[in-house]
Amino acid sequence: MYESDKISSLLQELAALPPISEENARKLDDKYRLEFNYNSNHIEGNTLTYGETKLLLIFDKTDGQHEMREFEEMKAHDVAYRWIKEIAEDQSYVLIERDIKQLNEIILVRPFWKDAITADGQSTRRKIQVGEYKQHPNSVLLQNGEMFHYTSPMDTPMAMNDLMAWFHSETEKQELSPVELAAIFHYKFVRIHPFDDGNGRISRLLMNYVLLKNGLPPIIIKSADKKNYLNALNQVDSDIKKLPVFVNYISEQLIWSLQIKLKATKGESIEEEDDIDKQVALFKREQLGKDISNPTKSSEKTYFLFKEVIKPILIELDKKSTDFEELFKVRNKFYDIYFVGKDGKRFTFLDELTSEINTSTDIDTITWDKELQHSINEQINDSRLLLSFVFRSRSFHIKLDRTQIDLQFSYAHVFKETEIKNLVRTLFKGIFEIIQSNTKK
Repeated sequence: MYESDKISSLLQELAALPPISEENARKLDDKYRLEFNYNSNHIEGNTLTYGETKLLLIFDKTDGQHEMREFEEMKAHDVAYRWIKEIAEDQSYVLIERDIKQLNEIILVRPFWKDAITADGQSTRRKIQVGEYKQHPNSVLLQNGEMFHYTSPMDTPMAMNDLMAWFHSETEKQELSPVELAAIFHYKFVRIHPFDDGNGRISRLLMNYVLLKNGLPPIIIKSADKKNYLNALNQVDSDIKKLPVFVNYISEQLIWSLQIKLKATKGESIEEEDDIDKQVALFKREQLGKDISNPTKSSEKTYFLFKEVIKPILIELDKKSTDFEELFKVRNKFYDIYFVGKDGKRFTFLDELTSEINTSTDIDTITWDKELQHSINEQINDSRLLLSFVFRSRSFHIKLDRTQIDLQFSYAHVFKETEIKNLVRTLFKGIFEIIQSNTKK
């Protein structure tokens, strides 16, 4: 396998070098620590930027408009990371099931309420207890609309007992390479999903415990690569014979960590080219979004809102609304754009609208107009969905016609990623209500 050859080559190159200096070792540890904490939490929806994560973990200071829980979870995750490093360095330490429960206690901080989905796909809310195995099924709704079921609450204790027995047996046999053991341990844990929350973060902590225990650097799954990461996991879910696909993916991530270590050992800079670019982009986004000196409509603000808020919402709604399209014989979708004092223009594709926005000024309204006509069983009346994004002189509005959804925001409002996701969920629920109300009794 190419990845295993590359890993062996990098390890040989490292072994031939003089020991890393104390200063460079510290910089390397900080790099791994920040990258792992930032990315592992970002994958799960934490909105702290890389710079805010560094400020919090290195300087113990906070900045940015975030919920206190996000700061707490980032610091707690850092505590968990440093703890697994500590126990991994103790070669006499044997990982036990209680340690995994303790990791869950550490990263979740305290009990809290969270949105959840029932086994039959219904939305609900559930109190999350820390350090305890799940009391309810934690099924997940896949993109294809099917429910994926993890190990049942009743079977979880036995499954975790079997997992730890397997792990200790494989550790003793030493037939698997460290990266194979780490990757398979990660997959088996995620497949059980023993806790109500925190399973993804703990799986990555456990994976890195195995690597650190074997003298390898930690693996960082970049949040920007989340799609490929989940795809590798899902391939194994569909066919266990594809487990090497996930092992291969994890091996590729280890190569990055080894390359960074090689640079640090040689005394080279370990700041990646995209580190500063990423921070500059985030800084620009935050500053453009929170320009409170002039909270009135402008072409710059309308374009910014289109690019950062409206377009992501439209893309997601386009995807989700296909759930209803198979119920109708005629499905038309248009994007209307209206200018003050001018006739509206109509576009069939979002790319066409984007091109128009780039060159337009003085936009008054952008409308997503979807027509669903002639239901396949004649039980649903024709439905027209009108979602409007309105730019007024001092406020920005989101309105879904024929519903109670009419949201107003100041131009100084900073839209977080989680807030945009919640807006999509709210709008999709409103669309469902429209179609339901058009269904014959």
